[in-house]
Formats: sequence, C-alpha cells, structure tokens
Amino acid sequence: MFIATLIASETLEAGDISAAADRLASAGADNGGSHWIEPGIACDLRFQGDPAAARAALENAFAGVDVVVQREADRRRRMLVADMDSTMITIECIDELADYAGIKPQIAEITERAMRGELDFEGALDARVMLLKGLDAAVIDRCHAERVVIMGGARELVRTMRASGADCYLVSGGFTLFADRVAAEIGFTGALSNVLEFTDGKLSGRVGRPIIGAAAKRETLLAEAAAHGLTAEQCLAVGDGANDIPMIEAAGLGVAYHAKPRTAAAAAARIDHGDLTALLYAQGYARRDWVLEV
Repeated sequence: MFIATLIASETLEAGDISAAADRLASAGADNGGSHWIEPGIACDLRFQGDPAAARAALENAFAGVDVVVQREADRRRRMLVADMDSTMITIECIDELADYAGIKPQIAEITERAMRGELDFEGALDARVMLLKGLDAAVIDRCHAERVVIMGGARELVRTMRASGADCYLVSGGFTLFADRVAAEIGFTGALSNVLEFTDGKLSGRVGRPIIGAAAKRETLLAEAAAHGLTAEQCLAVGDGANDIPMIEAAGLGVAYHAKPRTAAAAAARIDHGDLTALLYAQGYARRDWVLEV
C-alpha cells in the first residue's frame, strides 16, 4: 500500500481531496481511502498501484500544494541527513560573506552555477574562497549574527524526529564556523562541513581537505545509517543543490527543497511551496505531535 500526502502551503479543501482521488483512479490506482493528518492542511490518500504514475498525476495539479508519494510502511524515517545553506537556513553563507567583502555579485553567480550543477563543486568552492582571501575572521561572527536565519520548520522537523528516536545530521558544503552553530541551534545530532583556513586572523583563501561535497554527503548518509543498524531506505535526505543529489538518490525518501531544476528532477519528492514542516506531515506527524523544544 502506498500513500500520497497532499500538503498545502495555505488551505486544502475537501474538493481537492476528491479531485485527487479522481486523478489517482485515472492513473490506474485502487483507492484505499483518505485521512486528514491536519484538517485543511495535510491529507493522506492511500492507494495500490504505480507510485510513479500517482506522483505524475498529482504533482502540480493543485495550486500551492506539495505532494509526497511513498510506501505506507516506510513513512516514519529513522534518520535525517540535511543540507544547510538554502535548506536549513535561508541564505548561502559564502554569498553573504562576499557581501561584506563587496564582491557578492561575483561570488553569488559562481554559487548559483555550482548549485545548478554547471560547475564542479570543489573547484567552485576553492575559487570562491580564494576571492575572499584577506577577509577578517571577525566578519564570520558578524555574518552569523546579522544574516543567518533558520528556515521555517527546521527546528520542528529536527526536534520532532529526534524525540521519536531518529538521529539527524547536518552535512554541508558550507563552513564549520556556521554549520556547527546552526546544528546546535536547531538540535541536530551532529554536523559535518568544510573548514576555512586563516592566517594572522584573516581568511587565507584556502579550504581544508578533504572538501565536503556531493560524495561526502552520500557517504555520510550510508555510513551513519550502517552505524545505527539502518538501511538507506529508512533515511530521509533533504537539500536544494546539485551537490545534494547523490544523498537524495541514496535515501529512502530523498527530497528536493525549493530546489534547483536538476536536483528537483532527481528527487523522489519535491517541496516547492511549503516549509520544512511539510516533511513532518509526509511522515504522518500531526501538529499536535511536533516537538518545539530540545
């Protein structure tokens, strides 16, 4: 049995659920009934049939509504591996550092191309960090204080999953000086990210090795799953950029979050409209089940 979860960024009507059931029937699915997770916001439609056909029939069919299709038995994930920039926080940290250095347009263009998969991630990271050479270390703390904003639903997602026994890991192509603090603030089990090198209190223009990129994200998911006696199928991965694709493809539920086109195309599910609480609804957590405190 499969579940298609409809999650509205604003309001979901009973008529939407009826129309979705009709779409599933047209895609050859046998209707197993519907259940509101959160009235007016999120609803499950159970069905038997081809999940790919069901997803194709439902995605983009309702304005402001995200759709997650998955096996009913697997929906409560036992581990989360998440990207940071533009996923768990609202910004790209390196672009904001570049703003303090007066070169944001130059670096942001490289970031955008790298996240779209048009540039090699490691090479693009090295090039951007070299452009920041000489930036005072104090700017890191200032940038964190002034620019870092936690993504809507991030705390609820991580804290609820951890309260239910899941470990959660932040694995970022960004930098430890941001990721470690973000992970602690949200409530992650741990974090892995890149190390900026300094000389005399200023950025040296170098990134420590090895670089945490696409391969490292996937390897972290598989290694942590194995260490906890889990399979990749029991894991949830979420990210927005091309360097997130390998971990998204490896996870049982790989989610593209407000993602670049290449990432969205590779993912088993997309969240294009809602915030990260959509991933709680996708796992069957009603709002009354959410955990807000560590």
